Amino acid sequence: MSQHRSHRIVTLTANPSLDRTLSLPGPLLRGSVTRLAPSSTEPGGKGVNVARAVAAAGGDVVPVLPAAPDDPIVRALHELGLPIVSVPVATPVRTNYTLAEPDGTTTKLNEPGAALDATARDALSAALREHAEGARWVVLSGSLPPGTPVDWYADLVRSLRDTGARIAVDTSEAPLLALLAAGPDVAPDLLKPNAEELAQLSGVPEAHLTTNRAAALAAVSALHERGVAEVLLTLGADGALLSCAEGVWSAAPPRIVVRSTVGAGDCSLAGHLLADLAGAGPAERLRSAVAHGVASASLPGSAVPTPEQVAALDVEVATVRTVGLPGTSTAPRTTVAAAGRDVR
Repeated sequence: MSQHRSHRIVTLTANPSLDRTLSLPGPLLRGSVTRLAPSSTEPGGKGVNVARAVAAAGGDVVPVLPAAPDDPIVRALHELGLPIVSVPVATPVRTNYTLAEPDGTTTKLNEPGAALDATARDALSAALREHAEGARWVVLSGSLPPGTPVDWYADLVRSLRDTGARIAVDTSEAPLLALLAAGPDVAPDLLKPNAEELAQLSGVPEAHLTTNRAAALAAVSALHERGVAEVLLTLGADGALLSCAEGVWSAAPPRIVVRSTVGAGDCSLAGHLLADLAGAGPAERLRSAVAHGVASASLPGSAVPTPEQVAALDVEVATVRTVGLPGTSTAPRTTVAAAGRDVR
């Protein structure tokens, strides 16, 4: 791993989890007795997933989270070789359950997590700031624990501004709305919504955003107007869109057999950050994001892909618009070759 903080990514997972994936032999039948196929447990929470994916690619990453020193998630992350920074709390980390059917359908059952008091929040903020000094990226990712002020992410962005790190946020519902409502001075450098979250922000129905490119681009443009520098919009099987000052690009994923979508969006964010660390331009950052997300979806549970699995995928990237903020014009399609490339 790089020892230079300028190539470091720091992640915060305020509501971490142990992700227990239960593999079903067939479709879920309510009220029946089901004999499970082999199942797995991984350390999870969105920021932890980002950290695991970055580490799998050889990146320098520091995950910050609340957990007791003897909590199973701490032991699991140490076993993966991650330099975890944990703020001690009394309550064990929650467990989230994923029921995975053979056709790739997943049903998630998420526990709420333990409340964080003001002392724990202050300790997390201090640890995050300490490790963010001089880092390339700080990632604020996932839901907030019960009782946490919904504008806490906005407070964290404000407190991190003078560290020199760029700030990426991936959250939803009330914390997402509060972040964007706090004003352009706390808008993140990168926001990673999916279609559902973009609908929450824009007030446009999700179905309309996914079937009408002009509507999606207009909703993304509104995020730029609110101060967000870069938007990575993930669209599941429909790929993704990246919008920044240089323009807008879209990507179509290759066909795969989906085994689990848990953590795929987190791996997409990791892919974008890894490409940025390598100095890649927008099209290549998007290609890397989609390749990591697709590779993750082809794996069971919340497993993260290896560089070899990512490099084996061909992702087509199309230029929607170049120069300036997003619009609805189109340009000739261009393809970014994916096979054989290892973005670190």
